[in-house]
Amino acid sequence: MAKKMQVVEIAQPGGPEVLIPAEREVPEPGAGEVLIRVAWAGVNRPDALQRAGAYNPPPDASDLPGLECAGEIVAVGEGVSRQAGEQVCALLPGGGYAQYVVTPAAHCLPIPRGLSLREAAALPETTFTVWSNLFQRGGLKAGETVLVHGGSSGIGTTAIQLARAQGARVLTTAGSPEKCRACEELGAERAINYRDEDFVDVVKEFGGADVILDMVGGDYIPRNVKSLKPDGRLVMIAFLGGPKAELNFAQVMVKRLMLTGSTLRPQSHNAKAAIARVVHDEVWPLLEAGTFRPVMDQSFPLHEAAKAHARMESSGHIGKIMLEVAGG
Repeated sequence: MAKKMQVVEIAQPGGPEVLIPAEREVPEPGAGEVLIRVAWAGVNRPDALQRAGAYNPPPDASDLPGLECAGEIVAVGEGVSRQAGEQVCALLPGGGYAQYVVTPAAHCLPIPRGLSLREAAALPETTFTVWSNLFQRGGLKAGETVLVHGGSSGIGTTAIQLARAQGARVLTTAGSPEKCRACEELGAERAINYRDEDFVDVVKEFGGADVILDMVGGDYIPRNVKSLKPDGRLVMIAFLGGPKAELNFAQVMVKRLMLTGSTLRPQSHNAKAAIARVVHDEVWPLLEAGTFRPVMDQSFPLHEAAKAHARMESSGHIGKIMLEVAGG
């Protein structure tokens, strides 16, 4: 196996142009870890936040961006039952923008039957985030109504499909007629173009939402509260519109609302391993049955990661943007 690998580093905090190709030593797996030869890596909003200097990796993680991949295990650490030669997709603490990456073995999942390595690499970050927040924290159940903000994103396209698969009614927001059509084709009962319509008014026409999955924050937060039914749950997973808002908590009390949220990357290895087990049991059968498929946008070679970030920040994409490292 090679001792050196090609990677993409963050030269300094800034825009997409600070992502530069470089060469590094291939890492070695420690106890409980595997070394993966990366075929494909997913591009996610936290990567862009890290690149901009707004989202530092955990102290024990690689400083390279990249939170998910698919590829082949080529080496294992002490106490690992997986074998070299297995193809897996994996949630990563960082380091995915590289030819090789180390991650806990418990954060790896098999490639679902019928999916390519490219499609499998698009799964970990979105499925872990959606399942743990929408169903575990948000408690979404069959027959309830959920509002998914950013429905055409990787998270949004995953949330729409998984919510429908669990028997929920899905409303969503998106920023263009094309994106709204894409969301409705995935199973959203109503896609709201937030540039032309007030989502609060539309959601109220449907009787309100039981659960809202929000990655926008900012001035969406008080509007979300207005959109929720009594005993509704607001689940925050990002703050693209800012982390602060002015909120009348009397509405929260009168309607008995729950406000919660989480970020995935800072959680413990054991917490993420527990999510991996649930995702494997609940989501992988849907993938293999064809009930849910990752929605794919454009792919770029690893050395063009800057172009991939520019694509993501243009908000022109529908679904996941991928980096091809070794292909397959």
